Amino acid sequence: MKRLLSLFPLVAAVAACNGENAADPQVNPTEAVTPAPAATTAASSSGARSVAEETDDFLFEFSYPAEAGRIVELATLLDIQLEQRRGELAGESVAARRAAREDGFPYNKHSYTAEWKVVSELPGWLSLSADIAMYSGGAHGNYTVESLVWDKQAEEAMDPKRLFTSAAALEEALGDRFCEGLDREREKRRGAPLDEEEAGNSFVDCPKIGELEVLVGSSNRRAFDRLTLYAGPYVAGPYAEGAYEVNLPVDARILAAVKPEYRAAFSARN
Repeated sequence: MKRLLSLFPLVAAVAACNGENAADPQVNPTEAVTPAPAATTAASSSGARSVAEETDDFLFEFSYPAEAGRIVELATLLDIQLEQRRGELAGESVAARRAAREDGFPYNKHSYTAEWKVVSELPGWLSLSADIAMYSGGAHGNYTVESLVWDKQAEEAMDPKRLFTSAAALEEALGDRFCEGLDREREKRRGAPLDEEEAGNSFVDCPKIGELEVLVGSSNRRAFDRLTLYAGPYVAGPYAEGAYEVNLPVDARILAAVKPEYRAAFSARN
């Protein structure tokens, strides 16, 4: 393996893989989480993996497809993320149950689910996205999307934004297309035009590229020719409006913003 660059914080996960306790070190050993008998782990011969575990304190689910599982280095990266997220959830849920008991409140079971899926696969690339949902005892849970691209030749995982010369260059290349597409969907959901006098309100302004998740897709399985810009709850509108997704074809301006070493993986759509 040449190198493996993770998008995810791995310090706690590496410790877990070495047999160290990934949960809160202050948690009383008598309150340790015990997996329920219903906990299941499934790994198919194709490479796909699915883990589901439910205890009195939490519900945890994590899966990734065969296309990712067949790449040993990528599967290792996702397995580390799995262990990290599971350890964080276990520690946080035990601490939350203890706090609820001390304060005299009922405890609501915490949860974390992540489902990695293929966005597109090219001869030299694999683009993935994960639908992630979390609940930590509040009025409602939250959800988001994560994305990565795997460079098969370099054996490297990266944020799709790293395929471009800079965030500013990508934002400039998008021009008004993203903002106009987002505003059309906002007005459709709200049933009224946006109020330009509310400039400075994040639910009216156009989000910056750093607030968005970028997914790279393909219509022909030969080159990336589509971008999906994802704005999660609270980024472009209130929670009740849900997440926003704007799909844009790659054009000459976007193509020009791709780093030269990655340009062969992209093509513009007429």
